[in-house]
Amino acid sequence: MNALLAGISTLSLARWQFAVTTVFHFLFVPLTIGLGLLVAVLQTAAYRTKDDAYERATRFFGKLFLVNFAIGVVTGIVQEFQFGMDWSRYSVFVGNIFGAPLAIEGLLAFFMESTFLGVWIFGRGRVSNRVHLASIWLASLGTILSAAFIVAANSWMQHPVGYVIDSANHQAVMNNFWAVMTNSTFLLAYGHVLFSAFLTGSVFMLAVSAWHVRRAHDAAAFAKSIRIAIVVTMIASVGTIFLGDSQAKQMEVQQPMKMAAAEALYTTSSGASFSLLTIGDLAGNPVFQVRVPHILSVLATNTWNGKVDGINNVQAAAAKKYGAGSYIPVIWILYWSFRVMVGLGFLLLALGAVGLWLMKKRRLEKSHLYLRFATWMALAPFVANSVGWIFTEVGRQPWVVYGLLKTSNAVTLIAPGYVAASFIGFTAIYTLLAIVEIGLLIRLARVPTPLSEGALEPEPELIY
Repeated sequence: MNALLAGISTLSLARWQFAVTTVFHFLFVPLTIGLGLLVAVLQTAAYRTKDDAYERATRFFGKLFLVNFAIGVVTGIVQEFQFGMDWSRYSVFVGNIFGAPLAIEGLLAFFMESTFLGVWIFGRGRVSNRVHLASIWLASLGTILSAAFIVAANSWMQHPVGYVIDSANHQAVMNNFWAVMTNSTFLLAYGHVLFSAFLTGSVFMLAVSAWHVRRAHDAAAFAKSIRIAIVVTMIASVGTIFLGDSQAKQMEVQQPMKMAAAEALYTTSSGASFSLLTIGDLAGNPVFQVRVPHILSVLATNTWNGKVDGINNVQAAAAKKYGAGSYIPVIWILYWSFRVMVGLGFLLLALGAVGLWLMKKRRLEKSHLYLRFATWMALAPFVANSVGWIFTEVGRQPWVVYGLLKTSNAVTLIAPGYVAASFIGFTAIYTLLAIVEIGLLIRLARVPTPLSEGALEPEPELIY
């Protein structure tokens, strides 16, 4: 093992392990949040209209929601353990701040969602319909609150507020919890996460519904679910793009290096153009580019000729403020992840807009080209979410807490072999979980609604 790890540092292995497990876990989180809300909407429609088609759609997508929720819980536990395993010096530095939102997330949000999800799973026919409906809404609210406290903790790493440094122990100590929870970075990031989660859930529902509509499986149920999914896709894509644009302007103020690296802009410019495509060198000598004049200035400053700081200028300012060293992240990762994220966002907006147009023209079920395209788009929000978080986290480097703690000073001081062993183990387990998750979702998603029209099973006797 030692021979194989020669030249590989604990830091590199710890970063790879955290990246793999985090991206894998975040595949499930947005779908859980989005599907939870959509299942609650379907059940509300069933409760209000007494239409069995809505009830069948609720049960169908409820099964997919539960499978995804279960895998998300299992993969999320590892995230908590990693802070102590691989990032103990980080945990010591931020534990007084990071611990509060994580504790609230576990004690309030997670218990809330798991408790009411239990009522929803086992209470059908045993509690009143109104209580049963309330349980799925409260479970959905729990997932939304859970995301709030996690994003608040991450946003503090991006833009530390509400703290003082204990000079004796060199630890960050929270002195204003309200400031942490109203962090300007958190407010925009949380809105962006929520809308992207709703977009993920709606596109997933749209893709699955489109597959069944093409095959004429339970036309009544899937015709309703696909319409709800299209409307939510349109609303959520607009919200995601709007908040993403707001984050870009905030990023130029708080983390100018991230914006400069996203464009591979080396020299500060006014009226800066945006490159749609670059072929060749991102170090300032491209072979071929497609550029749109002034658009980067609009994205960064909301003005036509706004000044956008370049990499060289930001690097010089950071070295002067924080000391010698490189403060430039991996530019090619930021450049391409930003374009994939934005490109997929607008593609999903088009998916929703075309779907609404087809609905208005009453041609949705007959448009096999659109239905086939919608099915193909099932993976798009997952890719967009993943590259979005990669952009957010890689763009902050070399900082783990921006301006306060470098990643190189946050890692646990242990031999590389220990991290390598856990990395291999986690990767193997996560690969197995991925196979199980994808297999179950595909298997369940391909089976038409379990109950045909008029064949709902009798409800058990109500307890109260």
